[in-house]
Amino acid sequence: MSEQLTVEQLEEQAAKLSPQEQLKLVAHISERLSSIPLAQVEDTEHERREIPVFCYHSRLASVGMCRMCLVRVATPKLGPDRKPVLKADGTPELAWMPRVQTACTTVASEGMAIDSLSQEVLDARRGIVEFLLTSHPLDCPICDKGGECPLQEQTLTYGPGASRFYYSDKFLNEKDVPLGPLIVLDRERCVQCARCIRFQDEIADDHVLGFNDRGRGMEIISFSNPPFNSKFSGNTTDICPVGALTTTDFRFQARPWEMKYVPSVCPHCAVGCNLALSVRNNANIKRVLPRENDAVNDIWLCDKGRFGHQFADDSANRLTTPLIRRDGQLVEATWAEALALVAQKFGAAKAKDPNSIAGLAGDRAPNEDLYLFGKFFREVLGSQNYRSTVEADDLNASVGLSADSDISQ
Repeated sequence: MSEQLTVEQLEEQAAKLSPQEQLKLVAHISERLSSIPLAQVEDTEHERREIPVFCYHSRLASVGMCRMCLVRVATPKLGPDRKPVLKADGTPELAWMPRVQTACTTVASEGMAIDSLSQEVLDARRGIVEFLLTSHPLDCPICDKGGECPLQEQTLTYGPGASRFYYSDKFLNEKDVPLGPLIVLDRERCVQCARCIRFQDEIADDHVLGFNDRGRGMEIISFSNPPFNSKFSGNTTDICPVGALTTTDFRFQARPWEMKYVPSVCPHCAVGCNLALSVRNNANIKRVLPRENDAVNDIWLCDKGRFGHQFADDSANRLTTPLIRRDGQLVEATWAEALALVAQKFGAAKAKDPNSIAGLAGDRAPNEDLYLFGKFFREVLGSQNYRSTVEADDLNASVGLSADSDISQ
């Protein structure tokens, strides 16, 4: 978890600045940064200042639900001729909006200025965090999101030292609700950011999640039968900003700081999604996370690649040497013996009838091997009876493939 400053520390730092230095707290938007949500703006001339968010995600449409990204916004003041009014030093005079704005739904424009550290902004963020914590459980010591939780980090910065609500006033809700066979929902932790719903609607194109009820009783439910019937359900746990959504195979298994993250590639199909394996102690894989690659899987991963890793830890049953059948029994052989036997069988079948040979390639073969597999059957064996069990159509339709991919062949 990154180091967080409290609101008091931010206020103390701002009070020590000279008027000239305080101007640097305002990020000015150049033409290069225009036409994007303010939540994405990075001030390149000065130190970057993070705008805290819960509902905003760079891959999803902005909805402005959590109100955590509030900032003060100013635009160049226009004169009667509709041209910017200039000050004596030649810079545009700014007109500040009367109320704070949500950075995620405000589109940047040239000449706009953003104030993300004023007292008004800090007070607004502090109020949002206090409201979120009114019924949020104190589960951090046992929550799987602990150590990588945006709410935990923003609470350290903006949260109150003590709650103004009695425990009896808290809104208690269900915990450990099976949202589907792979995903568990803790309704008490949910902050109603709708990231999971928007991912299913916008990215996965599986409209299986939605909100039920209103106000403090609002909750996530699944519309599908069987529940949460989606091939990409695990991605909702990655983008959930709190520990409301967890996976059944990783719950209570390890803490983020106890694991090493090993880059890898998914073996289950020829798309080759980039992975980060979370490994702990004796190299057992605790969970599989997507690794960003815009040309392959972006930041997403299908459930087969995410949850199909148990075979890697079953080393006792893995084959380490070729086996050939003699007198009805499988016995160990050398690679030379095994390959010679395969060549003999293929040669005899080809001489009799090439089309009597059929091949089925597993979906864990890389794209290049699948291409060579087909070429071997067509040009060497003279057979057209081959196919693969690759099932990547949904992923291709959702995130696409790179321009040079030949998976369709």
